Amino acid sequence: MDINTTPNQDQINAVMQMQEYITEHIQEPITQFQLAKVAGYSEYYAASIFKRLTGKPPFEYIRQLRLSHAAMVLRDEQKRVIDVAFDYVFDSHEGFTRAFAKEFGVTPKKYAKSPKPIKLFIPSNVRDFYLLKQGKEDKNMSDVPSAIFVQIVDRPARKVILKRGKTATHYFEYCEEVGCDIWGILCSIKGALYEPVGMWMPDQLRPEGTSIYTQGVEVPLDWAGEIPEGFEIMELSPCKMLMFQGPPYDDENFMDAIDQLWEQTANYNPEIYGYEWDDAIAPKIQLSPMGYRGYIEGRPVRPIRNK
Repeated sequence: MDINTTPNQDQINAVMQMQEYITEHIQEPITQFQLAKVAGYSEYYAASIFKRLTGKPPFEYIRQLRLSHAAMVLRDEQKRVIDVAFDYVFDSHEGFTRAFAKEFGVTPKKYAKSPKPIKLFIPSNVRDFYLLKQGKEDKNMSDVPSAIFVQIVDRPARKVILKRGKTATHYFEYCEEVGCDIWGILCSIKGALYEPVGMWMPDQLRPEGTSIYTQGVEVPLDWAGEIPEGFEIMELSPCKMLMFQGPPYDDENFMDAIDQLWEQTANYNPEIYGYEWDDAIAPKIQLSPMGYRGYIEGRPVRPIRNK
């Protein structure tokens, strides 16, 4: 995204509407006329602001998103390459194969047979991006604390595939150090136990000169896939996690949702459940913010030993 120029709200809304239209119609033909109609601007102007705010021309964006969706289908479903090609609006097996190989460095047939980590295209919502950049205080959420859901979950002995930074202590510093495309690679890893997470690493699991905040995905102990270049894999001991889940929220208010959960859990006492914090055994985690389910974080705990 072009972070050097701040667009106005009408432009942000127009591009967001085009993004939503593309996502909803990704398996259908999409024309510049349709995108312009959704945006409420001329075809030329709609394409211009789309590229300025997302960093990609509309049809490059659409092509990369289709290829990434197709890759996930090939990874997880037993479908013929030609059927996937047609599902994602490619005219031929050959054209799809060329585009897929150029994007990911492997043919779709070979990838379907033996999936390896690839850099999926997972676009950001431009409205969320510019709300953060502008530091906008658009408080649509109530100032009254909402109830949060708390539960204890078991995490088995497992491995985590992660990409460390150097000094990052939170997500935005991590993106500046490492880049914002790590999530796409993590999402492509087959056989993961759970969805990718952001992690705050305890000192015991953080080599000197590496960041507190990182991103990774947990896999079984016997996972034997290909580790992406520049990533590492390490074992985590079995543990229990105290999971906090906030209420659903409108997607544009995700920073408010995070702040609200942090405020409500800052002094949370796990002893009411018979546990105490066990931060040394595993990282504290955050799941990707999704408004429909509420913001979710987890922190390791252990049963209080009788003295």
